[in-house]
Amino acid sequence: MAIFETVKLDKGLYRTGNGFLAELEKIDPSENYKGTSLEGLDAFERQLKRFDIKVKGAGSSAVEKFFSTTDSAVLFPEYVARAVRQGMEEANILDGIVAAKTNINGLDYRTITSVPSEDDKELKNVAEGAIIPETEIRTQENLVRLHKRGRMLVASYEAIRFQRLDLFTVTLRQIGAYIARTQLKDAVDVLINGDGNGNAAEVIAPATSGSITYADLVKLWNSFSPYEMNTLIASPDVTAKLLNMAEFRDAAAGLNFHGKGAMITPLGAKLLKSADINSKVVAIDKNCALEMVTAGGVQTDFDRLIDRQLERAAITQISGFAKIFADASKVMNI
Repeated sequence: MAIFETVKLDKGLYRTGNGFLAELEKIDPSENYKGTSLEGLDAFERQLKRFDIKVKGAGSSAVEKFFSTTDSAVLFPEYVARAVRQGMEEANILDGIVAAKTNINGLDYRTITSVPSEDDKELKNVAEGAIIPETEIRTQENLVRLHKRGRMLVASYEAIRFQRLDLFTVTLRQIGAYIARTQLKDAVDVLINGDGNGNAAEVIAPATSGSITYADLVKLWNSFSPYEMNTLIASPDVTAKLLNMAEFRDAAAGLNFHGKGAMITPLGAKLLKSADINSKVVAIDKNCALEMVTAGGVQTDFDRLIDRQLERAAITQISGFAKIFADASKVMNI
């Protein structure tokens, strides 16, 4: 009998701080299954196979399958967390604007920064015996603000016990999408207003208030030296104005947009749309503008999900954002 078929599952696997999967992998390492029919499955997926729980497809199991035994019920919170993470990844554009991700084990975090002067940015010739120019790196004065974002899952077991997991997963993915959109709002707010350390983005004014022209974009692009303007985040109304610019309505751009839904890239910058900013375009160098800080992954009320079979259970993630280089982001108010 394989190890995964004899693993004793209990709620203690959620309490270690390392995460359920990490603890399960210690007991039942995936590397032991190389060259077998179970290669490619992680420890959680092997447990689903053990209890014959199918979470997707036309033949997916009913929710009640998780609660058929005491051991299989322990898997339910991890299934919920995975479905929520999947929804976050599907709706997430943070990967397109975050330069670094930091996971911490507490609620206090102070990031580092470097504020070079124009003279510091130049790598000058150093004469023999002369002092090499310095770049100072220091910790920020204020802590990164972390926010708990999430949703309360409210449902009676009787209401959902016969529902197929494939359908239930859609609801959980939507919760993940809500969390991702709120995190994006937090990220954009930090890009515009700073993280409390006096590093708000420089505001570049358009030539005419209420409109944006190709010349305004060039002005914005030109203000980034020595950084690179490679990402634009725009409100829906500004996105529409950009798409309607004559400079971006050539045949090749139109064919790509109409055929694939891929938006134009103004001056080579990737264009992202967000309804969380009003009549603005935020320009960044995504390689050095923003740091995302998380305190663990998606958290669930595993006790309630296991013992009370849903009822009321919170699904949350704690995260925050910090500016790395203040000059790597600019804002144009339209």
